[in-house]
Amino acid sequence: MILGASGLRLSAEEKNFFAGERPWGFILFARNLSEPDQIRELVAEMRACVDDNAAPVFIDQEGGRVQRLRPPLAETYPPGAAIGALYRRDAEAGLRAAWLMSRLHAADLAGYGINADCLPVLDVPVDGAHDVIGDRAYGKDPETVSALGRAAAEGLLAGGVLPVIKHIPGHGRALADSHLDLPKVDASHEALSAHDFPPFRALNDMPMAMTAHVVYTAIDGSAPATTSAKIVSQIIREEIGFDGLLMSDDLSMRALSGDFARRTAASLAAGCDVVLHCNGVMDEMGPVAGAAPILAGEALKRAQRACALLSSGDGLDIAALRAEFRSLFEAAA
Repeated sequence: MILGASGLRLSAEEKNFFAGERPWGFILFARNLSEPDQIRELVAEMRACVDDNAAPVFIDQEGGRVQRLRPPLAETYPPGAAIGALYRRDAEAGLRAAWLMSRLHAADLAGYGINADCLPVLDVPVDGAHDVIGDRAYGKDPETVSALGRAAAEGLLAGGVLPVIKHIPGHGRALADSHLDLPKVDASHEALSAHDFPPFRALNDMPMAMTAHVVYTAIDGSAPATTSAKIVSQIIREEIGFDGLLMSDDLSMRALSGDFARRTAASLAAGCDVVLHCNGVMDEMGPVAGAAPILAGEALKRAQRACALLSSGDGLDIAALRAEFRSLFEAAA
């Protein structure tokens, strides 16, 4: 499991809980971020609880409206759609911008000890869909999303940070925000295979992926992808061919039903390797931990393969990369 914390430092209760339950990883949100030293100390506290100074610490640092680290902790970055617009004008510049932005994210994150970013967004929106994805997407065609998603993922890896492709097998058609409701997508399997799945298939070699809390009625009308054994086995693992670590999206989102023990058990039974719980509420984390077994078997192997990709980065001149990134958008303007 991957768990969040409630504030800027771990409470005594959180330290005892994490030390006893030993989550595989942690995730940070804006409530956990104040000053550079505070972030580093919080990350170190989390890792000390599980006796692993390289334990994965995740964050959602996309750019645009989903950017947890903001000035002065990190620069403001454009959303995926801005990278896509540049790509449509100049493909080479767009690909370079996607790589550069992720490489800069990696530099920002590594400075705080954060080593995993829930990026790239590989969802392909359609007209009329809810804007929960919106400008977070690189474009509305799978070819653009695949190309820029690949560049973004490789930029993170070059900087020593693990990417998480999301939201597999695709959130782009959802008519509702899965933070608030359970979206149902009625497109045919053929339409999904042609439009929604290709970016995930193109990046099926990535180390980690996050599920979509979305029901695809043509495949499984009774459960969202996160808790659907049919979608995990037949679509994510077989048709898409993803064999990396599969994590659930946040279990506290309202798209899921049942108590937290049931949500955890259902996600793992469906084939997720680890579950994600984000809000740091102890009354919810307790049941999640109670239903989550020790990481073992194929799930453990996938986790180990992902962590084996962690590195100290390529040592490039970050100031020069930052200047180059700005110049690409200045030239386009």
